[in-house]
Amino acid sequence: MSEPASISTGIAARYATAVFELAKESSALAGLESDLDTLEAALNDSADLRAVLSSPVYSRDDTRSAVTALASKMNLSQIMTGTLGMMAQNRRLFALPALIAELRRMVAEEKGEVTADVTSASVLTKAQADQLAETLKARIGKTVKLNVAVDESLIGGLIVKVGSKMIDTSIKSKLAALQNSMKEVG
Repeated sequence: MSEPASISTGIAARYATAVFELAKESSALAGLESDLDTLEAALNDSADLRAVLSSPVYSRDDTRSAVTALASKMNLSQIMTGTLGMMAQNRRLFALPALIAELRRMVAEEKGEVTADVTSASVLTKAQADQLAETLKARIGKTVKLNVAVDESLIGGLIVKVGSKMIDTSIKSKLAALQNSMKEVG
């Protein structure tokens, strides 16, 4: 792991633990999940927001004021608003994406869920996604939440990653395996 990523992860883990414990004590885990969805959408949609989070040009007070005002406009909980303000004051906003990921992991663990990253050759229908989630639930023994992506280069099939396990049923990988076995023969 690179040093900056390691630093971000460590900082995010400490903040995430504090936020998670506060939300759990006040029975606000559902609100925390909503906050995470809102924050993640804002980060994905706004290049300006991503730039402000990592820019050293703005003073601590300006950054804190901007982030708390933004949190208020986004109707984030007091816990998350306070956390963002503290992160801004301590110049730790660069760790926000890692914080979101860690909090999502902690909430999923609390709920007995696991996340599966699914890459398919075409968009899955609701019925297909539900069937895949049920199949994975039967195999893993936990409720499965799907993160679905589309990669047309797979030609057909799926790549499913759950934790450290990966199942690759894509036609692309089967063709690559066939090509390698043909090279070995000839």
